[in-house]
Amino acid sequence: MITRFAPSPTGYMHVGNARTALICWLYARSKSGKFLLRIDDTDASRSEHKYIEGIKKDLDWLALDWDSCFQQSTRLERYQEVFDLLLEQGVIYPCYETQEELDMKRSMMLKMGLPPIYDRSALKMTEKERQACSGRLPYFRLKIDQSREITWEDEVRVGYHFKRKI
Repeated sequence: MITRFAPSPTGYMHVGNARTALICWLYARSKSGKFLLRIDDTDASRSEHKYIEGIKKDLDWLALDWDSCFQQSTRLERYQEVFDLLLEQGVIYPCYETQEELDMKRSMMLKMGLPPIYDRSALKMTEKERQACSGRLPYFRLKIDQSREITWEDEVRVGYHFKRKI
């Protein structure tokens, strides 16, 4: 069992951070597992070293020891490798809607009494439509097989099963 606490070093820890760290630490220790401290410093413009040191000092003060600590920014190359692999395997796909377009779709679905689930319209785009979006920076979504039930085990809320209703 491995848990992790991943604070952003953009400010000092607050009680919500401490609570999350405590829950993760207690759970890992109760299962003879490991507690990782992953500094989420990918927002380079706001992350500061003094906050990293502050986080570590606060965890020490709370007596929450970690088994390993790393900064997320040191793993960007690995994240890119995995991203490229997921894209190559067709596990993720690019989408081009703006936030306003997504908000409009969400609003329309809610008005029809439907849950605001993404309509996967990016999967249906023609090459011409993709080229028309070439100036937009895409975001990416997981391509999930909609014919299969999604199931996972969760020790807190035992057994999740999710069937798509749309």
